[in-house]
Amino acid sequence: MDAVVGRFVESVGNFFGGGDQIPWCDRQTITGLEKEVAEAANGTSDEQRSESIMRLSWALVHSRQEEDIQRGIAMLEASLANVSGSPLQTREKLYLLAVGFYRSGDYSRSRQLVDQCLEIAPDWRQALTLKKVIEDRIAKDGVIGIGITTTAVGLLVGGIVAALARRG
Repeated sequence: MDAVVGRFVESVGNFFGGGDQIPWCDRQTITGLEKEVAEAANGTSDEQRSESIMRLSWALVHSRQEEDIQRGIAMLEASLANVSGSPLQTREKLYLLAVGFYRSGDYSRSRQLVDQCLEIAPDWRQALTLKKVIEDRIAKDGVIGIGITTTAVGLLVGGIVAALARRG
């Protein structure tokens, strides 16, 4: 019985808290990767510089700070505009952009990007998992929105009924 109650409490917490399995990145890691990118700008190969920028982009879109996420999105969009790489690189950038937009709350844009990833690699488990997380979040937000609307309508109707009862 305790296990059932524990799972119920955990599911309620996940429902209201997000409960996704997308990892977070801390500020210390981002700072280290920013130093790596700065060092890579001085005399390393284009491939090493590109890899450093991708690692930093990954960290930024997985940050808890909105400004980091937005910076990561901007970096990825700029690198996608100049894409001359393989479909694998494009897929990775689209996926990270989808994570960034998910973290910033733009679920429809995130879903569009993850769908583009799946056009390149239909069986890519990471993208399939992110798509499910996005769809679950959209559904959850819809349920919460319906609940808020229902409550507001109930309060309004209750107020009208109370006002009419006082008059009559």
